[in-house]
Amino acid sequence: MKVYKDLAALPRFRKAVITIGSYDGVHAGHQAIIQRINNIAKEQGGESIMITFYPHPRFVVRPDDPFKLINTIDEKVALLEKYGVDNVVIVPFTKAFSKQTPEEYIQGFLVDKFQPNKIVIGYDHKFGNKRAGNIDLLKTYAPKFGFEVLEIQKQDVDTIVVSSTKIRKALQEGSVKKAKEWLNHPFVIQGKVVYGQQLGTKIGFPTANIEVTDKHKLIPLEGIYAVKVKHHDTIYNGMLYIGNRPTINGADQSIEVNIFDFDKNIYGDQLTLEFIERTRDDKKFDTLEELQKQLVQDKIDTLKVLKNL
Repeated sequence: MKVYKDLAALPRFRKAVITIGSYDGVHAGHQAIIQRINNIAKEQGGESIMITFYPHPRFVVRPDDPFKLINTIDEKVALLEKYGVDNVVIVPFTKAFSKQTPEEYIQGFLVDKFQPNKIVIGYDHKFGNKRAGNIDLLKTYAPKFGFEVLEIQKQDVDTIVVSSTKIRKALQEGSVKKAKEWLNHPFVIQGKVVYGQQLGTKIGFPTANIEVTDKHKLIPLEGIYAVKVKHHDTIYNGMLYIGNRPTINGADQSIEVNIFDFDKNIYGDQLTLEFIERTRDDKKFDTLEELQKQLVQDKIDTLKVLKNL
């Protein structure tokens, strides 16, 4: 898969089959569309292209929107590669881009940059200044520019929207197992390992503290989770804590993972955490000894979950 972030450096695509959208979560509904553009591209000897935007358009148009994303842009790219898109184009979304007329968007952006053969979009797709452009306008321009518009039906689009809403709600409730059913893959968090207070090391459960730099990334409900931890190309078992560490009267939310059978210095490294199941709520303990005792049980519970995968 090729990833492009500079519109001025795009190649001339071959019989491009494109789709456009945020594709947050790259969930089962999105995967069906990806499969569709891949199949069409293969049938006609062309290439599939996923056009997405960064930052998410609603954060540019409505900067105070509290909306949270299932994926950071890097997580999304990794998932799109997993599901076999030929090309991903990450369009820098700015106010100036949003103010293009629908006609400028079609000719100056879609046609000039991508030379589309097929455009696969939802029945309710809107584009251009004040979202004035729609699928009917695209179809009007199709003969002039030699592309075909393939409509994603209302039922499929509505299913995608509902799925995204359900996934966010499930994650906010800690139901990562349920979210996985709609995603078709585990929910992930990617982040850099940073220095913490070393408390885990003192009580026999050293943790890697994870820094998530994207403020719009959705963080699941606080508690303990069974996770798979990817470091470079190796995957480990682990248990993850999300919370403000009430036992030591912590203030800020902490995301930290105890990686089983692991003893390496990984400060500054990137980790990918795959959420498997939430095992318990966050809780305040009267002493560190009580916390340590609970962590022993947490590890037993976590291994039981991971063993049954």
